[in-house]
Amino acid sequence: MDRFDAMQAFARVVETGSFTRAADTLRMSKTSVTQLVQQLEARLRVRLLNRTTRKVNVTADGAAYYERVLRLLADMDDAETSLSGASRQPRGRLRVDVPSPLARSILVPALPGFFARYPDIQLDMGVSDRVVNLIGENVDCVVRGGELRDQSLMARRVGDLPLGVYAAPAYLALAGTPSHPKELEGTHHRIVGFIWARTGRPMPYAMQRDGERVDVQGRHVLSVDDGNAYLAAGLAGLGILWLPAYMAQEPLALGQLVPLFADWQLDSMPLYVAYPPNRHVSAKLRVFIDWVAEVIAGHAPVAGRRAS
Repeated sequence: MDRFDAMQAFARVVETGSFTRAADTLRMSKTSVTQLVQQLEARLRVRLLNRTTRKVNVTADGAAYYERVLRLLADMDDAETSLSGASRQPRGRLRVDVPSPLARSILVPALPGFFARYPDIQLDMGVSDRVVNLIGENVDCVVRGGELRDQSLMARRVGDLPLGVYAAPAYLALAGTPSHPKELEGTHHRIVGFIWARTGRPMPYAMQRDGERVDVQGRHVLSVDDGNAYLAAGLAGLGILWLPAYMAQEPLALGQLVPLFADWQLDSMPLYVAYPPNRHVSAKLRVFIDWVAEVIAGHAPVAGRRAS
């Protein structure tokens, strides 16, 4: 029995709550994972997990052992990255998930610089706006906009995205240009709804001017749950959009969108990199988070830390 493999298998079963899911994330067979955990229990002469047909629960001894295993695995990772200059060249596979518009417009175009700096990192990037189960799907970190609802996650705020309101010229030619946000609550205008993964429904947008505050929900004929589809719907004239500035920049320059309510202010959207609280922040994850913060700082730095 390789004790490192056995400890890693045990830790992943605890984190995912399933031998099957643990095997999937480790790219091993369920039989191999089961055997490793059984061999570990036999060596320790302690039952680490209670198994039923539907669920796997960690025992009291298993929970205590799990905390020690996490520290041991972290120490082993640090030891490996400290040898032969590896600390200067992080290596290994990273699984991340980022919003589709951010990937398309900002992160993916900047990746050549990342790989030039860290050629030994393999990046598996999921591109979505869905809620990701970081532990169950073995994802190292996610980049997400908006306030985080899951307080159990560790998170670093890497940016604040300024928002604006926009519409396509074709839409305004048909519906007219609204002069006040309250007009969007009537039957004449419509918006494109964005379904937030955290709530499963469109959210109102708060707008302020000279002490007046309006929460705009609006009327929509289409709601989507993907940022690129949301922008495409607005460009097609299906309704009014609320967009981060980086998404609006190119359509504005091409005359495909027109800004609305220029004298109204909207709160910026915070941008976070989040990762599981029990996941060791390896050298490769640390440099990726730092790189994301560096790239975002050129577009939407955290309020109060504006780039010079």
